[in-house]
Amino acid sequence: MAPFVSRTAELGRLDSVLEGLGQGGPAVVDITGEAGIGKSRLLAEFCARARRRGLTVLRGWATEYERRSPFRPFADAFADLDARALRALPALAELPPVLRGDIEEAGGPGAGDRFGLYQATAAVLGRLGGAGLVVILDDLHWADPASLELLDHLVRHPVPAPLVLVVSRRDRQAPAALSTALADGVDTGAVLRLALGPLGERDCVEELAADLPQPQAAGLYAASEGNPLFFLALLQAHRGAADGGAGPDGLPAGLEALLLAELSPLSPMERLTVEAAAVLGDHATPAMIGALTDCEVTDVIRSLDQVMRRDLVRPGQGGRRLALRHPLIRTLVHESINPWRREELHRRAAQELARAGASVVERAHHLEQSLTRWDEQAAAVLTEAAEQTAATAPATCAHWLKVVLRLLPETPEHLARRRRLMLLRARALGVSGGLKESRDLLHQLIEMPGADADSDADTDAVRTSAVVHCSLVERHLGRFAECEAMLRRELARSPGRPRSQTIDLRLELGFCGLMSAVRFPDMRSEVAEALTMARSLGDEIREVRALALAAMGEAYEGDVAAARRFAEPAARLADALTDNDLAELCESLCILGWAEAFLESYTDAARHADRGLEIARRTGQLYLLPQILVCKAYLDLTACRITTALELVEEAAAIARALGSGELLAFALAFRTQILLQARPPGDPGPLACAEEAVAAAGTNDSWWASLAWCMLAYAALGAGDPHRVPDALTRAGGGSGLRRLQPSVRPTYLELLVSAAIATGDVEGAGRWAERAHEEAGQLGLPLQRGAALRCLAHVAAHRGDAAAAARMYSEAAADSARSGASLREAQSLLLGAAPMKAAGDGARAAVMWRRGSRLASQGGARLLSGLAERVHPAVFAGPSDPVGGLTAREREIAGLVTEGLTNQTIATRLYLSPRTVESHIARVYRKTGVSSRAALASLVARSGAAPPGPGPGPDGT
Repeated sequence: MAPFVSRTAELGRLDSVLEGLGQGGPAVVDITGEAGIGKSRLLAEFCARARRRGLTVLRGWATEYERRSPFRPFADAFADLDARALRALPALAELPPVLRGDIEEAGGPGAGDRFGLYQATAAVLGRLGGAGLVVILDDLHWADPASLELLDHLVRHPVPAPLVLVVSRRDRQAPAALSTALADGVDTGAVLRLALGPLGERDCVEELAADLPQPQAAGLYAASEGNPLFFLALLQAHRGAADGGAGPDGLPAGLEALLLAELSPLSPMERLTVEAAAVLGDHATPAMIGALTDCEVTDVIRSLDQVMRRDLVRPGQGGRRLALRHPLIRTLVHESINPWRREELHRRAAQELARAGASVVERAHHLEQSLTRWDEQAAAVLTEAAEQTAATAPATCAHWLKVVLRLLPETPEHLARRRRLMLLRARALGVSGGLKESRDLLHQLIEMPGADADSDADTDAVRTSAVVHCSLVERHLGRFAECEAMLRRELARSPGRPRSQTIDLRLELGFCGLMSAVRFPDMRSEVAEALTMARSLGDEIREVRALALAAMGEAYEGDVAAARRFAEPAARLADALTDNDLAELCESLCILGWAEAFLESYTDAARHADRGLEIARRTGQLYLLPQILVCKAYLDLTACRITTALELVEEAAAIARALGSGELLAFALAFRTQILLQARPPGDPGPLACAEEAVAAAGTNDSWWASLAWCMLAYAALGAGDPHRVPDALTRAGGGSGLRRLQPSVRPTYLELLVSAAIATGDVEGAGRWAERAHEEAGQLGLPLQRGAALRCLAHVAAHRGDAAAAARMYSEAAADSARSGASLREAQSLLLGAAPMKAAGDGARAAVMWRRGSRLASQGGARLLSGLAERVHPAVFAGPSDPVGGLTAREREIAGLVTEGLTNQTIATRLYLSPRTVESHIARVYRKTGVSSRAALASLVARSGAAPPGPGPGPDGT
């Protein structure tokens, strides 16, 4: 190994990471630089330093020719676990099998859900003790998609343990997903980036070429441009500058020739040995090389001795394997092999691995490299490998199926297989971020010849499955019109199809109508017909699907009685089915949970969401996870469990990003906005940024989720002190000033936003009109939580008009309604908003009780926004009779403070985004409550009370 040169500053920063291990420092170190710049050499020195500190160090590599092997760098690193490491860190024995390289072991954590696997991995790492663990992942620009997703999860959710991941990569060759994840981590402080530049001339010349005359050494340095690998290659060849174009991996052509020149002196046997090692990669052993080259193992060992003396091949980690000196050498050797011979070597490698008992996944890489024509046995291995990786590494699954489909003959006897593989590949693409490619492939499948009046039942079943799955993909892409047109064409195409298929198509029409926000009434008859057909067939699975869909549609539309008529039998049937039966009903459990949440049956909703989540994870139905996780987050938010709600919605957003669905991402980010508003202190910019991203992800669609994103933008705008933006956002969400497209079953909650914004901008009459509409609609719904929202609307207006008694009564009733439904968050909000008016109305004891319960609920639930509200209203609730200023509301105290500063009414109005008339009304109430009649007297009173002018007060809704 070459001597370690320079990099003093970089090592110093790495040492500081080790010193702060487990103390909240960076969870990941990102080392970037071009090929040959010294990343691996720096990591080797870092490993040595970490081991000297008593840390357990594991090191894995991603490799260019095995980049389709799932979790390759992690499995490579954890393969280094030995008895000593497990004694130091026993939790590592519980790592999911796939991360230890056992892709075929079933039943472990995350077996059907790659995101569950990531959580299981993080949980194991979170239990680390001892001195700590350093995991080195080298050459991550070649990592497989599953490894990149796992790394992204660990960056977004740093493990609270003495652990650091150190990754190296070539910045310009790194996948966009990797670069984005690490850049986000740099922004949050979870990632420390070290960018390696060229070595200085003095370091190269004095440390590496001290035996050469200075001018010659300087010439070599100039030719290498400070790249240590290039400098050493030039030095070894005793040559000057290299010119020419670029070769593989961006190498200067001259350097490529230099490195290949190292192969020239090799004997034929040595050349065969090096080529076989380049093909085999991690599986390079004397026995395997002998099998590939038809040579005796003793001859191979003698040849290896020679090439190791030339430093072309080196013993790998722990002496378990052989590896070429540098990945660039492997690339050059592999690409220099005659193509026909290279294919034969890979074919032999696959055969030898099969004899050795290697998994189909390990063999698939070599088969892919060797296939140039149809091979039944090879295709079977690739298909089996694809099926095994479909849940944990769907991008790899889709790639191998593409290889099989490319070679599958276009003949009638293979048509059924082609359809089946296309459907499997489309599903894999759909859960790996390739929604558009999945849709295109499904359309190809649907349009294939053979599915006509004379087609067999299997062909019809595959086609219907393709149409239903295509509908799902189109929905997640926000293409509802296209989805509906396709489904109606399919229903009209073959009216004599089996009724079970007709039910599936009709239910998909119902889902399409539900997701497009305003179309469910148009699809009600389709769902009703599907329900009738399912009952006539005695098909309980499809009956539950129809009932759950109808319950959700009616709950969305606000027909509470009808929704309950569907939800209750759906719940009875679903609860009686086994988990195996419910594997087909995950989406139905999800929407049933949402329907029950909108009906304020929170216990039932939680039960069905929990069961759906467990089954979706186990069966790999990942596209459902964001919807179920957000449902659970909504339930936790309603119950004022803010920390767990935020964790759930963060996971939902991460999965939605990986799936590539703008609709799902908008949905998850919309709820994340609402939860962030409660989790962050007043005025925090995070919720508004999240809402803006949600709206951008939704695009121009008019779906339920897009409407929701605009509603959450309205919430965030009010919280950010921009009430003027609220009506515009809600008008956009509601499809016009009538707001008819806003979800009817929760519209009173959104109308409360308009009341708060109108009061904040001085439009008291407008606030009154919105409050009356909220009260009317809540009365029609008959739901306690919505009635509470309407009561708060009326209370906001009453409080603003100075009617403390009416405001106190309505806030108290709103709290009682919220408590009755189990909505602790809104109970706390109502209590805290009502405490000051209750005190002003003369019931100080009850005001104190309201404040204490509201404050306790907010604090226990982690609702920092409401805790901030509690702090602001505390003086008004607990002020004594000698403190007239303490009896003012937060807004009145704020205006009194600005009057004390000598500001005019107009200036105060401008600063607080109020009208001058509203400011005058506030000041008049301040005069009445404090018993003063002039600005000077008010200023004197404030000064005597010792009350500092407060900051911006909360709006009527607590924001």
